Amino acid sequence: MTPTKSEVRAAILAARRSLSRQTRERETADLAWHLEVTVEPGTTVCAYVPVGSEPGSVTMVDQLVARKVTVLLPVARQDADGTPLPLQWGRHTPGELVDAPFGLREPAPPWLPADAVATVAVVFVPALAVDRQGARLGRGAGYYDRTLPLAAPDTLLVAVVRDEELVDHLPSEPHDVRMTHALTPHRGLVVLG
Repeated sequence: MTPTKSEVRAAILAARRSLSRQTRERETADLAWHLEVTVEPGTTVCAYVPVGSEPGSVTMVDQLVARKVTVLLPVARQDADGTPLPLQWGRHTPGELVDAPFGLREPAPPWLPADAVATVAVVFVPALAVDRQGARLGRGAGYYDRTLPLAAPDTLLVAVVRDEELVDHLPSEPHDVRMTHALTPHRGLVVLG
């Protein structure tokens, strides 16, 4: 029987929580190296600040800025009914993140509208897993699925995952936006689809 999205999420989160600090640090260093060879100076990208056991670090995002990459970070909000809205974007300046809802850290206003994603070359997307056809498993709120359709057709949509989280098949639904690539600590940038 194929596991449900909820079951896959629970298993991946448990595996991430079991990682040693040394393993996380090594994987973060490997991801940072791959970012350096993947993103050219002068490029504009969307990235994210990892929460909990998500791959990556604030330092990785800061290093992109130090290399003259413009980094836009997501701003997640809900409407009055609690429905997730498409992500807004804030320009990242190292050392200036503020606390935000859902335990996140984000740039202070002013923010760019959701369609600013159409102007970037790469969107680095947090993911729990991604399959070889590009199906991404997120945390289930739908912020990225509401936002990524606004990206330009040639924008790279890159799920950032651990090597074990690039899998053969994930359950998906028609509204799930497919990733074009995965970024993993050991494999680097992997073409999907």
